Amino acid sequence: MLGLLLGTALHAQQPAPEPPPGPVAEQIRERIEQWRAAHADAAAQAPGDAVAAFYEQNRFAPAWTQAGNLDQLLVALRDMAGDGLDPEDYALTELQRRRAVLTDPQATAQQRAQFDLLATDACFAALLHLYRGKVDPATLDTHWNFDPRQLDQARGLQAVREALAQGTIGALFARARPQHPYYAQLRTALAKLREVAAQGGWPVIADGPTLKPGSRDARMPALRRRLQRAGPAPGDAADDRYDPALEAALKQFQREQYLAADGHLGKATLAALNVPVAARIEQLRANLERARWLLHQLQGEFVVVDIAGYQVVYYKDGKPVWRSRVQVGKPYRSTPVFKSAITYLTLNPTWTVPPTILKNDILPKLRKNRGYLAANRIRVLDSQGRELAPASVDWANPRGIVLRQDAGPGNSLGRLVIRFPNDYAVYMHDTPHQELFASERRTFSSGCIRVERPRELAELLLGDPLHWNRAEIDRAIDTLQTQTVMLPKPVPLLLAYWTVDLREDGRVGFRPDVYRRDPPLLAALARPRVSPWLPAAATAPVPAQP
Repeated sequence: MLGLLLGTALHAQQPAPEPPPGPVAEQIRERIEQWRAAHADAAAQAPGDAVAAFYEQNRFAPAWTQAGNLDQLLVALRDMAGDGLDPEDYALTELQRRRAVLTDPQATAQQRAQFDLLATDACFAALLHLYRGKVDPATLDTHWNFDPRQLDQARGLQAVREALAQGTIGALFARARPQHPYYAQLRTALAKLREVAAQGGWPVIADGPTLKPGSRDARMPALRRRLQRAGPAPGDAADDRYDPALEAALKQFQREQYLAADGHLGKATLAALNVPVAARIEQLRANLERARWLLHQLQGEFVVVDIAGYQVVYYKDGKPVWRSRVQVGKPYRSTPVFKSAITYLTLNPTWTVPPTILKNDILPKLRKNRGYLAANRIRVLDSQGRELAPASVDWANPRGIVLRQDAGPGNSLGRLVIRFPNDYAVYMHDTPHQELFASERRTFSSGCIRVERPRELAELLLGDPLHWNRAEIDRAIDTLQTQTVMLPKPVPLLLAYWTVDLREDGRVGFRPDVYRRDPPLLAALARPRVSPWLPAAATAPVPAQP
């Protein structure tokens, strides 16, 4: 636990100085030994193990004897709210209530020991949650295969000891957060929306007929006030005219919400405008947690498929150098979230029809139109790969057959497939359905990722301007021959799901949660964490605050 990798050098281990014996240290020792006895079978995996190890390595000396360190800790715990986390998961109120034990001469050694243990546990738990998230993503998605951020308990304990010795607890918390601009932008966006909420939220715009530029309506002042919360004021707040300034502001809002940017105040746009600010705050909290899971993965050369954002981005040296629109799976055939590596390309691919698509999509069409197979250049094969005459198959109950579409124009995979090993039969590919890229919400596939301009991505992946420049890729595809092209080295691929979009101008867009992944994540975030050291501390009497 707590392998913080915070940039703090792991100094050569020096023997810890023997702390002066005292009753508080003795009480801490008793509590640690009791805890060890109770968790003898699984102590290394238990939540309190790092706390126990920390005190054992320090001869059970109390850690929080300096008021400055404690003040920094309480500020840092309070600031966890800025990360979308609940400070009460780290016993903030309890610590504030009990801090008087440090200065009260009547406080017992037991009370001081209990307070010290609780503070250390809160510190460790908060740092861990900042470092790699509160929720284990594998509990929400059994197929989750991203590498968790590496933990090194010895290094983490050393970082905390150094911060206590140097009075830099606040800086330790700052380093534990993902050091990525996206994370800082999410925190800023969350703070701004909480300011909006504190001021009463944004105005609700009444229902009514669709409004177009040039019209007048009593709802215009409310619309102006609502859009003012997202950017510069679009004109006179009391004006009931739908003027060009208001139209431009509404179109920008529509683009940020993945709506058709037509400037019309219709039902979909009205619904997006009236989403409560509290719901948008929750959306930011969910994505801050995803950021803690994933941002450490974004290093070097890699490709990210942003599922909810309908885009694919190619990164070089950790920076985006190319992006394109994609089409992803329908909600009932969702594109999965996972990590893999792109290993090869197929030029002029054939398409073997997956069983689900055969059953649910093709068979109903075929039963209505026996010419469907020929019209789409689809062959019928037996289990040995031998071609069968379509008329020889009982299409009311076909068994032991495979359908395969010939390569070439009109193939469902287009002219190029980008392949990577996975358990879902998912890949990125070209598509004959280019017209669908014009849609704002592009959930059209059966789980695969249809890529606009896939040849540009192929050229980047191959990285061979002499043999596989764009002209050579086009030439090879124009032969109509199926060809496999191996990448010189695998390129990491991340399929991720973000429901918040941070624009280059710093504005925040909120994406539709098309797969309904936010609610279970938010429910998991809401489950309270209870310190393993809290029960005993909560039963002891507490000196009254002065």
